[in-house]
Amino acid sequence: MFAPSGPLVFGLDDTVERRRGAKIKAKGIYRDPVRSSKSHFVKTSGLRWLFLLAKRHLTGRSRCLMLLVPIPWASRVWALPVLTALAPSERYNQEHSQRHKKLTDWARLMLLVVGRWLPDRQIIVVADSAYSVIEWLWASRQFRTPVTVITRLRLDAALFTPAPARQPGQRGRNRVIGSRLPSLASLLKAPNLVWKRVSVTNWYGQGEREVEVASSTAVWYHGGKPPVPIRWVLIRDPWGRFETQALLSTDPNLSPKQVLEWFIQRWCLEMVFPQMTN
Repeated sequence: MFAPSGPLVFGLDDTVERRRGAKIKAKGIYRDPVRSSKSHFVKTSGLRWLFLLAKRHLTGRSRCLMLLVPIPWASRVWALPVLTALAPSERYNQEHSQRHKKLTDWARLMLLVVGRWLPDRQIIVVADSAYSVIEWLWASRQFRTPVTVITRLRLDAALFTPAPARQPGQRGRNRVIGSRLPSLASLLKAPNLVWKRVSVTNWYGQGEREVEVASSTAVWYHGGKPPVPIRWVLIRDPWGRFETQALLSTDPNLSPKQVLEWFIQRWCLEMVFPQMTN
């Protein structure tokens, strides 16, 4: 109804609702993303959920998949919850002799469900750094209809050129990567790095904002893990109001501006969590 055509953009994120009660069984101890910071770690107790369709009152930590769509009668993009799954802690699974699934495992299963619901639609997922995991990014591209993931990228990530074509008479197995590329952290200091100024229409609810971006394609690889072709995007503020950061897209054909505009729609998720838990 709200997205009859074009790509479907989903947001994946979590929140913590601190509740107590005798009937809350799969409770665990998790990091509180609201009260914690880079230098201060705060724990909280509750349930952890991954959800796509919110049909009931949620308790504890919620992991959510929401559809991000522009609503005709609103001035901004809204996040509409569409699927939910309970993701117990590893300790709880061990105590109940259950196989533990990581959050990325639950996210992969949720996207498989969405892919079955909408086999003919392009699916885009924006997520935080918790989903900047090579195995999960690679798995999202192996679906019958590949899912494009946009998330953060470490500045020290190991990037490579694509594997060269196999030569006639070449022995041994095929190469999976090419030569090593400079890290993004070192590129920030390169004087020849080309920056392009772009205008973003809705910068975290603050209206139009100009930022500078630099982008290229590469293969993200770590020993023993599958190679993932990506487009990386460096973002910096011309006025120095925020630290330079990096994003990645598992679709190398996306433009840097499109990657940035889709990623900042994650801001809508934080506006939805208080309404869902009240």
